Amino acid sequence: MSANLADTTKAPQPADDAPVLLSERRADGVALLTLNRPRAYNALSEELLAALTAELDALAEDDSLRCVVLGAAGKAFCAGHDLKQMRATPEQDYYRRLFAACSATMQAIVALPVPVIARVQGMATAAGCQLVATCDLAVAAEEARFATSGINAGLFCSTPAVALTRNVPIKPAFEMLVTGDFIPADEARRLGLINRAVPADALDAAVEELVGKILAKSPIAVRTGKRMVYEQLQRGLGDAYAYAAEVMACNMMAEDAGEGIDAFIEKRPAVWKGR
Repeated sequence: MSANLADTTKAPQPADDAPVLLSERRADGVALLTLNRPRAYNALSEELLAALTAELDALAEDDSLRCVVLGAAGKAFCAGHDLKQMRATPEQDYYRRLFAACSATMQAIVALPVPVIARVQGMATAAGCQLVATCDLAVAAEEARFATSGINAGLFCSTPAVALTRNVPIKPAFEMLVTGDFIPADEARRLGLINRAVPADALDAAVEELVGKILAKSPIAVRTGKRMVYEQLQRGLGDAYAYAAEVMACNMMAEDAGEGIDAFIEKRPAVWKGR
């Protein structure tokens, strides 16, 4: 178990007035965010969505930020929307606001200038599966399972489908959406929903290994790369190449790019300046 990532699966249950989101900053520029509604399987209540979006927006303004790890307390990663809360206000305008708020949270993850890694220790269903799919990278315990299970309650997982179909080939994604069936972590890895499936006791080490690889790279190159990847996906092929060429030309003018190339030529480790 890493000393830097908390094992929340066996932690005491938080009090009813505990924060729905826990946030910790490390000296190396890594932010640890933890969904903290274990009794409700970390369902995305209005309060949790608001807290997560606010934290992501604040982190986006921090130039020292290098990476974000999004985890969860308890046995489940996230069970999707809070169905009891949803049924308490059966009004279409309320549902429009709720799903818009959830979409804003997902887009805040994409807009964050640094990689976001999902640390998935348990099941991720519906909007919880959407959350995993939205993160840039995901490492899961072998026991974790994934589903877009709204269909089982008469509700097609439309907003989760946006993220899912951008990660998983259309036929298996559609099968998940119309059957609600769970897939195990090894299948999720094979389909591209997650990057790694590891034994539960190796989860923190696997996350830390991925974090370490990111921290070893030039901060400006990583930030440039995340922005570029998502932007080019919205463009046609020719426009995407033109945009990518311009980004690469600008990146070449960065001090880190010159340092990295010189270090390669001189067969020495690069010393990143972050600019």
